[in-house]
Amino acid sequence: MAKIREIYVCSSCNAQTPQWRGQCPMCREWNTLRTTTQPRNSVARATSGAAPIPLRKVSDDGQKPYHSGIEALDRVLGNGLIPGSALLVGGEPGIGKSTLLLQVAGCVALQGRSALYVTGEESLPQIRARAERLGMLSPNLLALATSRVEDALDAMTSAPPALIIVDSVQTMTATGAEGLPGNVTQVRAVATSLVEAARLSGATLVLVGHVTKDGVLAGPRLLEHMVDTVISLEGDRRQMFRLLRVFKNRFGPNEELLVFHMESGGMRVVDDPSTFFLGARDASLSGTAVVMAVDGRRPLAVEVQALVTRTFLSIPRRTALGFDVNRLHLLLAVLEKRLKINFAQVDIYAKVGGGIRLQEPGLDLALVAALLSSYYDVPLPEKCVLWGEVDLNGQVRPVAAQEQRLMQAKRLGFDPVVHPDKMRGGIPAVAALLQPFFKRYSETTKKPPGR
Repeated sequence: MAKIREIYVCSSCNAQTPQWRGQCPMCREWNTLRTTTQPRNSVARATSGAAPIPLRKVSDDGQKPYHSGIEALDRVLGNGLIPGSALLVGGEPGIGKSTLLLQVAGCVALQGRSALYVTGEESLPQIRARAERLGMLSPNLLALATSRVEDALDAMTSAPPALIIVDSVQTMTATGAEGLPGNVTQVRAVATSLVEAARLSGATLVLVGHVTKDGVLAGPRLLEHMVDTVISLEGDRRQMFRLLRVFKNRFGPNEELLVFHMESGGMRVVDDPSTFFLGARDASLSGTAVVMAVDGRRPLAVEVQALVTRTFLSIPRRTALGFDVNRLHLLLAVLEKRLKINFAQVDIYAKVGGGIRLQEPGLDLALVAALLSSYYDVPLPEKCVLWGEVDLNGQVRPVAAQEQRLMQAKRLGFDPVVHPDKMRGGIPAVAALLQPFFKRYSETTKKPPGR
């Protein structure tokens, strides 16, 4: 009779430890160690017959990428869909994941390849109705409604498709795993079996994953390590555009960005999103500024709006949409200290136009310009564009992708272009860059708006 030993396994990262701890020593998560048993001789050397071979003798036959039907998507993925690879697509409910993936599956089917769409959330009539609306009904487009991963594995084994989409991994269950659908054990078992089957059959696997309320992928972190590519579909469901970001890619560049426009016939790629988020702006109004932001590798001209108005509250309001509100608090403190402006009796509202969310430091200078424009009620020049990072000393520092921003600003005809230039020597102060726009007002008025 084999001896049994007791070990503890982390439910988050699957690490093992011989004794219980409150915190996992690998992923540093708390209260994730669960007791389990295994034979004492289970750590003995396994004899599977596998032997190492020289890399130059490894054949790459059958690994040639094929088109997804969307040229821009092929570019960010690395020349298309790779046989045997696994992709993880995340996004909020209703953001358009199923629409985009069914559109890709239909395009692959129209090329003469077999595509299988496995759904655990919808019925087959619902999938058919969406495919008919997209114009993607094809004999090569197959569908399977099930919540058992064994059914999907049987379909992959009997007639291996070129592309298999599982929507979603949190709704599938594995017979040998414990727990309800969506828990850590089930998600790990389902994803492991699907990834292994895809690599053996040479099919491209696309897993749809749920996200938490913070917008990150739900489930164990191990899920992101198992796949080759991690994609996130973002945007406001009340807006008609969607942002596709590539966070991990073993076959191409990371931090790529695509802009899609949601239409009745599916998702359409916006070929030149440089000015897509500007919309029909009125440059004659105060409180607006244009920033040349870089999201991923693509420069985008985005409007920043600010409203500074008299408050009737004991504690003034500070509201930010599209960026971290702590950045607004920091910049207001810098302006009060360095420009001697009193914001204690005004409410301040700021947002990024178009519903996009920006996190890059180049937003600082444009946000300061929009705040001063609303404070003095003076509009900026119509074709003015700004970017730069404002530090705590009131100086404006250069940011990454300076040349790309400058070339894009010149191509779009922006003038003046306000930004720090490290080639000229020194770091300019924010007052030196923006004072020409508000000089007459900053010297004559120090009162807040409405006074």
